[in-house]
Amino acid sequence: MELLGDIKDKTILHLQCHFGQDSISLSRLGGKVTGIDLSDTAIAAADELAQKCGTNTQFICTDVYNLPNILDQKFDIVFTSYGTIGWLPDLDRWAKVISHFLNPGGKFIMAEFHPVVWMFDDDFEGVKYNYFNEKAIVETYEGTYADQSADIVQEYVMWNHSLAEVLQSLINNGIAIHQFREFDWSPYPCFRHVEEFEKGKWRIPQFGNKIPLVFALETQKKSS
Repeated sequence: MELLGDIKDKTILHLQCHFGQDSISLSRLGGKVTGIDLSDTAIAAADELAQKCGTNTQFICTDVYNLPNILDQKFDIVFTSYGTIGWLPDLDRWAKVISHFLNPGGKFIMAEFHPVVWMFDDDFEGVKYNYFNEKAIVETYEGTYADQSADIVQEYVMWNHSLAEVLQSLINNGIAIHQFREFDWSPYPCFRHVEEFEKGKWRIPQFGNKIPLVFALETQKKSS
């Protein structure tokens, strides 16, 4: 959360917050946080966790695209992180939502897995998918991304969004890019066969530091 800076008393909208851990962490740092997620189960868990942690974090169950229809508020910061945009087919609509909720001069902060990672098969033995958003990716998986050993088999529909698509969608909606960074490690061991080479940093062994695993950006909505 380095790019967020001092967030004390800032109003923050956390898109696709899942069960609210980051939202609650932002509240504990002094932010006035609203988290949204599509999953009613995740939002129920987020509400329970916020109560246990003693924060006043607010949570709303909705999909990103529908949020302007149910929330009438502007924010100093809109935030999203890790495993979010791959579930969204249309990034122009996504960027319009971000722009809609930002105050003039407000910041959009994002950290996300790099689209290069999603080109490979699950074992990272070869390129399987297009870097560009050519069409939906439909796959059947055992387990979940949160628990790969879970006794669940389900079909997922996802989209890979190139960096150009991410950046241009924001630019087209009045959001200026101030910082853009790429990292050759992941803060989570969420891929198969990763190894921790430093505390809290994981890489795919056969690639080492040769490919980016994460990108982050800081942007600002234009004042006029």
